[in-house]
Amino acid sequence: MDDIDLKIIKELQRNGRLSNQALSDRVGLSPSPCLKRLKALEAGGLIKGYTALIDEKLYGLPVTVFLRIKLGTHAEDAIIKFEKQIQLIDEIQDCFLITGDADYLMRVIVRDLDHYESLVRSRIQRIEAIASIDSSVAFGKVKQSFVFPAI
Repeated sequence: MDDIDLKIIKELQRNGRLSNQALSDRVGLSPSPCLKRLKALEAGGLIKGYTALIDEKLYGLPVTVFLRIKLGTHAEDAIIKFEKQIQLIDEIQDCFLITGDADYLMRVIVRDLDHYESLVRSRIQRIEAIASIDSSVAFGKVKQSFVFPAI
């Protein structure tokens, strides 16, 4: 990856709907070499796909909750089962394996606190390996970025 590849990535992170012509203008290449580089970045797996960014509040899921999950066992089969069950819960937007007191950190989006309570009681608490759940409700978003820092 060179500086031009990094420029292509940054521009696409800012606007994934750029035409090849607009992208090439912004990174200082002619369209053909720009497209060739873009295809190489996609084929190499660095660019994994394209998606639309949706406003959670306008969509109807304005409440963000962060969950810290501690497992009761770290047996491989329990971890595999837990992680498979987490994949099935659409409200869980992100799930990270972390260090510290908890094993996992999750970002959940819901309609309201009643929706959150129902989700925890009916889906999350029923996952066998969970020993404890600690949650924090976000009451504001200070920063959210989809553009990586320079390397």
